[in-house]
Amino acid sequence: MSSPYTGTQQPSPAPHQLPAAQQNHSLAFRVMRLSRPSLRPDPTALLRFDPRDVFLPEDALTSPDPSAAADFLQGLLHPPDSGAATTVPGDFTFRDRFLLHDTADALAPPGLLVLPQAFGAIYLGETFCSYISINNSSGLEAREVIIKAEIQTERQRILLLDTSKSPVESIRSGGRYDFIVEHDVKELGAHTLVCTALYNDGDAERKYLPQFFKFTVSNPLSVRTKDTTYLEACIENHTKSNLYMDQVDFEPAQQWSATILEADEHPSVVKSTIRDLCKQPILIRAAGGIYNYLYQLRPSSDEPGQIKTEGSSILGKFQITWRTNLGEPGRLQTQNIHSTPTPSKDVDLRAVKIPPVIFLERPFMVNLCLTNQTEKTVGPFEVFLAPSVSGEQKTVLVNGLQKLVSCCTCMFLNLYDDRLT
Repeated sequence: MSSPYTGTQQPSPAPHQLPAAQQNHSLAFRVMRLSRPSLRPDPTALLRFDPRDVFLPEDALTSPDPSAAADFLQGLLHPPDSGAATTVPGDFTFRDRFLLHDTADALAPPGLLVLPQAFGAIYLGETFCSYISINNSSGLEAREVIIKAEIQTERQRILLLDTSKSPVESIRSGGRYDFIVEHDVKELGAHTLVCTALYNDGDAERKYLPQFFKFTVSNPLSVRTKDTTYLEACIENHTKSNLYMDQVDFEPAQQWSATILEADEHPSVVKSTIRDLCKQPILIRAAGGIYNYLYQLRPSSDEPGQIKTEGSSILGKFQITWRTNLGEPGRLQTQNIHSTPTPSKDVDLRAVKIPPVIFLERPFMVNLCLTNQTEKTVGPFEVFLAPSVSGEQKTVLVNGLQKLVSCCTCMFLNLYDDRLT
């Protein structure tokens, strides 16, 4: 971020917090945000990349044997097992490099990089990098200058710089002292960058100079979930630039295991050598772009009494990392995601064994299993066949007792079918 291509932007100070006697100070702070330049598309510049420019070795075009380069590219684009019979043109004169054969080849890069002209927005998970300069605009020399810089939020104060142990010996008239501070933004809302200086002026008077610079941190992404068994995460880009997802991981809670569900790729894409070399990043476009992730959640334990779903059960949280157009990193960890409140049953009854073939008007046995989903002992149980819906005739009847009372969790029910369905 401190490269020579870095632009500077100045945040607005908080004038109501400035000391009344600021005009009597010899020193003054100037705070500028370090940010990368941006690319401004130029519709008059059309440039197309040829695969030969990207994948060929540097000495391929100057090789004594021109066919070696064509053979190399032919084997890269069309592996022997692909069965493709197309050939690669052998023209390496670069005379057609600037001809637009396909609209997708138009990148339109500008001739110059553009520096931001505004302070810009700061988002949660980014690194705030600031260039701070304290300059002496008076005709007197300032000595023994102690400089401090800190970030103040609603919850905490983070010290970024403190020169108390090694004060700046002198800042002459017209001179300045520069430094860079960085801070990983982990909180939303209002932030204040506080810069203070304690120094001796030309009259040997000890003076204290505080200056305040405010900025607001916004949320770059919003994650919405929809279900407990299938968890759908909708990631939306709230920034003004494209975001390239490096990593989107769902960390399930201890009682859950998660599997991401992705669409199957076409066989031609799976076997592509170029796809392995140049993997397409996941792009979420600026100002409202959306990308959905789908996870299937399963209980990590099959023990009875441990799968009971409560209204406030925790499913897990997301770890998200991304980069902007010029590679600036960002990282965000969501809060714990809770499941939708669902009513739970104390007892679960399942038919675990049914005959594969049932003969008409012949008794058959059904093996039933009761599962206690509470943390206390329950029983005895009464098992019976539910009455039919009004207007409909039962097809399966109980052979024998209509109600069965038992203390066992496994039982058999004798039934028979009286008509075909």
